[in-house]
Amino acid sequence: MRTVWPDVVDNLASGIRAGMPLAEALSQVGESGPEQVQPAFDGFAQDYRATGRFSDSLDALKARLADPVADRIVEALRITRDVGGSDVGHVLRTLAEFLRDDARARGEIEARQSWTVNAARLASAAPWIVLMMLSSQPSNTAAFNTPAGLVVLAVGGVVTVLAYRVMVRLGRLPSEVRVLR
Repeated sequence: MRTVWPDVVDNLASGIRAGMPLAEALSQVGESGPEQVQPAFDGFAQDYRATGRFSDSLDALKARLADPVADRIVEALRITRDVGGSDVGHVLRTLAEFLRDDARARGEIEARQSWTVNAARLASAAPWIVLMMLSSQPSNTAAFNTPAGLVVLAVGGVVTVLAYRVMVRLGRLPSEVRVLR
């Protein structure tokens, strides 16, 4: 969904630039916007036609989308409608630029995060590869054929799995939280 939001904002901005009222521009996204969000914006159009209450229809849209970026877009639209003015198009273009920059930065971070995950995999596999190479010698194999050697292997396996999970968890990117519910 992160890649869809700039297009949604662009659709809204072009509708407003064309002279559409804000509610009509939102309804238009249900027809010509990205497929992932069309049902939610169609629901907005139906709610608005049925009730005529813009704020309530925005709340329902926000609940349908249930996305932190959608929350920001909806609240920006609510504020621009309540305050009024001719800066709605400028606000939307700025928001679209911000969303694109945010998506680009997150993509770069995700690429670097994949390096961390690959390093965790390599760090977890390396001792076991060395152990396999050492097991080619009969004297090393005999050391691990004892009950104490099996315990060392089992503990090493458990520690490897735990360490891998910790490394992956530490390298995970936090997900964006909805604060404008």
